[in-house]
Amino acid sequence: MTTTFESGPGRLFIGGQWREAADGARTDVFDPSTGQVVTTVAEASATDVDTAVRAARDAFDNGPWATMSGRDRGRVLHRVAELIRENADDIAALESQDVGKPITLCHAVDVTNAANDYEYFASLAWTLDGATRDTPLNGLAYTKPGPIGVVAAITPFNFPLILAGSKIAPALAAGNTVVHKPAEETPLSALYMAGLLQRAGVPDGVYNVVTGTGPVAGEALLRNPGVDKIAFTGSTAVGRHAASVAGEGLKSVTMELGGNAAHILFEDADVEKAIGAVIKGFVFNTGQFCMGGPRLLVARPLYNTVVGILADAVPGVPVGDPRQPETVVGPMAGERHLKKVEEYVELARKEGGRIVCGGERLDLNGGFYYKPTVIAGLSNDSRVIQEEIFGPVLTVQPFDSEDEAVELANSTPYGLASGLQTTDLARAHRVADRLQAGIVWVNDWAMLDPAVPFGGVKASGFGREYGPEALASYTKVKSVVISFD
Repeated sequence: MTTTFESGPGRLFIGGQWREAADGARTDVFDPSTGQVVTTVAEASATDVDTAVRAARDAFDNGPWATMSGRDRGRVLHRVAELIRENADDIAALESQDVGKPITLCHAVDVTNAANDYEYFASLAWTLDGATRDTPLNGLAYTKPGPIGVVAAITPFNFPLILAGSKIAPALAAGNTVVHKPAEETPLSALYMAGLLQRAGVPDGVYNVVTGTGPVAGEALLRNPGVDKIAFTGSTAVGRHAASVAGEGLKSVTMELGGNAAHILFEDADVEKAIGAVIKGFVFNTGQFCMGGPRLLVARPLYNTVVGILADAVPGVPVGDPRQPETVVGPMAGERHLKKVEEYVELARKEGGRIVCGGERLDLNGGFYYKPTVIAGLSNDSRVIQEEIFGPVLTVQPFDSEDEAVELANSTPYGLASGLQTTDLARAHRVADRLQAGIVWVNDWAMLDPAVPFGGVKASGFGREYGPEALASYTKVKSVVISFD
């Protein structure tokens, strides 16, 4: 099917208007389940990015959004949430086609969470107020939070709808304006949301979308002097570059980067329940999940048993057409992502790893499918364990003590998420406190809600998405002191 938009086939959305790229350039968008082109979208140049930033700046400086009360902005964002729910079927179908996500997952996770994002920050917008401060000064001291200005939101291919909403909703709630550059492979929901936000009452210029490549559109957005804050989700390598550019311009930043989470299974765990969480942790979104759990650490007495259970269970996970409701694992988002997984699995073989199951492509309708794969027998210094694969691949390692489990879990450069399986409440608190990660899950995986902040430590970035912490990151605080003399 060919995807269309209310404005016509995917054009840039700048200053409330749909327009072609200045040089007329367009790029193909593929359906990962078939490898076929489904539509084209405009490919923004640096000129287009500058036009979008100018529109956002004008809307911030001269429009009503920044000076509107938080309550009034909240009412608009509540309407966004309502429209997402009213159009859930269309949005889910679009996201499934664009990313290759199973349609059931799109409904249950992506669309639901996106609506919740806007609803949560719409409510939080009502809380944007300052405080008086008790001081020895002969006067009145108080603080006032305000918006930062123009926000550049740069989002990845794996969760286009959710990871856009996690930035755009708090940025708008705080009174900022936004220029959004979605991933070049998965731009469709961003364009859909532009029309939806406009229908909800977001003023022209407050939300702008520039589709295009990272080296051109993304780089131009990072370097544009009219941008006041950069909110980025993506790889650690690109994040380092983005943070460096932001530093040159002294711009505020939020960086949610790569991950390589450890999932610890202790000997006192409920094994049956734990196995379900382990499988979910590494096949969720076809493993294209920065907070996934691709490293399983198992107490040695359970190691052989757990590997055997995974060998039997993982091949039974339904892989296939994302449009079928029974599908759990769809295709990778593109050919380059699939090849990266293949390279890591081949490296595991060369390093002496044992392929417990999977380990190869799945030939299905010309799509970018890879069988969920479990690998045992690798040493901890293996690149396959230390680096982020970003696909449906699980490595399994044994450990002999709680201290060793924590040491192994913390041994990679990353620190975005982590988790453990145990029935010992004291151990749960003790180990969670020692794990170097922005979020820790106990006895499940991927429990996320807009009220619960997440983000990284070490090479996984800094700053937080979700929660009051996210809203605060899109504000700047002004102090006012009035003398009584």
